[in-house]
Formats: sequence, structure tokens, C-alpha cells
Amino acid sequence: TKKIAKKEKEVKVKARKYYEAVGRRKTAVARVRLYTCRPFEDEKGKIIVNGKPYFEFFSTAELQRTVRAALDKMKSLNRFEAEVRVKGGGLHGQAEAIRHGLARTLIEFNPDFRKKLKRAGYLRRDPRMKERRKYGLKKARKAPQWAKR
Repeated sequence: TKKIAKKEKEVKVKARKYYEAVGRRKTAVARVRLYTCRPFEDEKGKIIVNGKPYFEFFSTAELQRTVRAALDKMKSLNRFEAEVRVKGGGLHGQAEAIRHGLARTLIEFNPDFRKKLKRAGYLRRDPRMKERRKYGLKKARKAPQWAKR
């Protein structure tokens, strides 16, 4: 009877509809799921990053602003809940990867948002990455000291 009860509970938990996109920056990759919800009063917005609220995950105000920038641009911070899995890179790269992912999910939700987000530059994946080290060199471009004799 326990197994039957468990199955009934599983059926009752209805999967919520979401929009999903991947945001990238340098070596950071963010998988973003955007859930629609009724507007709520709290201005902070419900953005969960790796199981923590975004304002706990990103300690500085600048990084927090970067994360919610796409939602702020569309004035819809309190209309959505976002669940984010981010890995790789540093904190700044991760914050910008989340911004990129959120912008992409917003376009999936409403294609009319594209113009505003594109003008703000949130849809462009920042391509700057560390250059790979080449054989025979100390770093990507730094050669060993050269001696004439």
C-alpha cells in the first residue's frame, strides 16, 4: 500500500511549464529555467542559483545587478521565478552567463522582448576567452628569452 500511495503523490505533483536556455561567458555556462508566476510584492525577485537565492550566491551588489539586469530591463523582475545551474569560470563570468541565459529565456517567453534586450547587449555572448598556450612558448604569446650569442 505504501508503493501505491507514493505513486499517487507523484502523479499529484504537476510539472510546471518553463522556458529554458543556456547562457555562456568565457568558461562559465549557465542553464536557466524561467517559470512564470503571478506578480508578487517582493522586489528582490526569485532567482535561485545552484540551490541558493542569487543575493546569497553573489555577495556584491554589482554582481547581483548583473544577474537581474535582463529582468530589470523588461520591468518584469517580480513576474518570473528563475532556477539556474551554473558552473565554470569565476563569479563575474557566471553572473554574465546567467544574464545571457535569462535574456534568451525571456525571448522564448515573448519574442517582442528581443529588440530591447538586443539593444542593451544582453543577447550577445561575450566571446573574449583566455588564449591557449602554444608549444615552445611560456604562455600564449610569451616566448623564452632570446640570446644572440
